[in-house]
Order: sequence, then C-alpha cells, then structure tokens
Amino acid sequence: MISNQILQSTLEGLRGITRVDLCVCDTEGKVLASTFAEADEYEAPVLAFVDSPADSQVLQGCQFFKIFDENQLEYVLLARGSGDDVYMVGKMVVFQIQNLLVAYKERFDKDNFIKNLLLDNLLLVDIYNRAKKLHIDINVRRVVYVIETHTENDVNALRTIKTMYAAKQRDFVTAVDEKNIILVREVKAGETYEDLDKTARVILDMLGAEALSGAHISYGTIVGEIKEVSRSYKEAKMAMDVGKIFYSEQNVVAYSRLGIGRLIYQLPMSLCRMFIKEIFDNKTPEELDEETLITINKFFENNLNVSETSRQLYIHRNTLVYRLDKLQKSTGLDLRVFEDAITFKIALMVVKYMNYMETLSV
Repeated sequence: MISNQILQSTLEGLRGITRVDLCVCDTEGKVLASTFAEADEYEAPVLAFVDSPADSQVLQGCQFFKIFDENQLEYVLLARGSGDDVYMVGKMVVFQIQNLLVAYKERFDKDNFIKNLLLDNLLLVDIYNRAKKLHIDINVRRVVYVIETHTENDVNALRTIKTMYAAKQRDFVTAVDEKNIILVREVKAGETYEDLDKTARVILDMLGAEALSGAHISYGTIVGEIKEVSRSYKEAKMAMDVGKIFYSEQNVVAYSRLGIGRLIYQLPMSLCRMFIKEIFDNKTPEELDEETLITINKFFENNLNVSETSRQLYIHRNTLVYRLDKLQKSTGLDLRVFEDAITFKIALMVVKYMNYMETLSV
C-alpha cells in the first residue's frame, strides 16, 4: 500500500505540471490525498461511483476514475473539470498511481522474500521460483552484514544505510528483529575479505557522521548462490556474538577471523565447567591478582618472549621468571612451554565465555 504522504506529493507534483486539481479517495469515500480543500464534499458521489460498473464517470463537475491493483479496486481518483483535457490528465494520473502500486508491491515482496530467505523459512524450490519472479539473480556472489546499534529499532540508522544502498538494485537492506539491521550485499568479482572490511568501516564512518556512533558490524563468508545467503547470515550473527565475548574492543568482526573463539562459543556449559575445574581446581582466573594477570596478557602479546615482556613491563627478567614460576606452582602450567601456554589461553577464553553466558541468563 502506498503511503498517504507519497500520494500527496505525487498529486502535488502532477498538479504543478497539469494545473488540474486532483484527489485520491479510498473505496469508502475517505480522502487520502488532495490538492483542493473541498474534496471531503465528494464522499457520497465516490461511494456511488464505487458501486457503479463504470471505470470513469463525470459527477458534480469532476472526472471520476477507478484505480485497480490486479483487478482489485484500490482507489478512486477525482480530477476537477469535465473537458477532454481533464479526462486525459486523469487517465495519465491513473497510469502513474498504478505504476506506483506495482513498484511498491514489488519492493515489499522483495523485502519479505529476503527476510524469509535469511530466516530459512523457504523451501528450495520456492527460493528459486520467487527469486525469478522478483528478478533477483540467483548466481551472484553475496555476503551478509549485521549492523547493531545501541538503540533498538533505530530508524535513523536504518534510513542511513538504506540511503547508502538505495541506488543499488542488487543489494538489500532489511531488519529481522529489533536489534539488528541486515545488509545483503553483492560482492563483485575480484573483491576480497579485505574489501569487505573496508565496506564495514565505510558504514561505521557514515553512521558516525550522522551522530549514530557506537555501532558494531559483523559479516559472514561470501556465498555463490542465493540459497546460501542464510548461511552467511548465521555466520554474521555468530560473529556478532563471539565478537562481544572475545573481541569487545573491535567494532568490525569477520566470521572468517573468529579463530578459536568460534569453537569455544559452540561448547556446552557443562563441558566448559569441567574443563575449568580440571585446569584451576575450583579456582578461577579472577582470583589471580592484577599484577599476575597483566603479566600473563603481556607475555601472550609478545608470543612468550621473556626478554621482550620484561622490557615492556619495566621489570627485571628474573622478576618475570619468578612470577611465571609462581603461576606454575598454583596451576601446574608453565607458560614458557607452548602446550601449557595454549591450554592456559584457552582456559581464559572459556572463563570469559562462561561469564558472558551467565550475564545473559540473569
């Protein structure tokens, strides 16, 4: 259904060109848009015209026209005047509004199709049939971006992103819930994941320019067929969740770069608790003092290099060794040994995941 605002601006534009006053009413005689003040006076003639078999008629000094949407009467158009010129203008306006109905219906249908495609609500045969009907290419490389802002149902952010991609007929912007905006974007030949990252940062910059800073963006892998778009969406959703847990300092997260965080995210909580108990024996990393935690993180940042870590911490090498020995006594893990370092690193990530899941259940 075309909004009344669009109908009004359309009539005003046509009134400016033709100098003929126009009015659009619904089938109950209610005025939806008009360029003259006396339009409300025509309710009774409109209702009479709706019940008549004629497609056009002259009543009370106006040309009346019926506007159909797939053989269903949708609107009644009034054009003030009774001459042949007014009749011709009326027929042109009817043609224009019927084209608007087709365009808006196709746009709405595409939006519905993309939403159902993302949510896996379509059978495979329906995907191909509806894509063909809506003139959507099925064999195009695509990727799905998920954009999350601080505000639910962020209309301004949605409008900004739609504006960025409004002219691109092969990209789609929609929303499947209150939290996220979804961009299904065509990936051109030769584009790499580095280019996808740049696109995400352009979107962030645009949102920031519109005073909508603080957004986070994730994206899935590139898919080659339309039936695989839902997989890219699921990957982007997972990337958003995993990014919040393990990469909170990053505002752009790619599914292809999630690494071990993606595996931990899929572990059941019971297995996580068992693993942590085996490593820390009823203790948790939060019980380690701040100095030890800083030392551990810096040691990992420097790829287990004792000399570089001690230099960056401004401590003697022997002091660092003492701290590592102390940690080994309490956990049984020597971070200077690669296998123990990996185990400890995974344990830290598992604890972070468990803490995040506990906050969601509160």
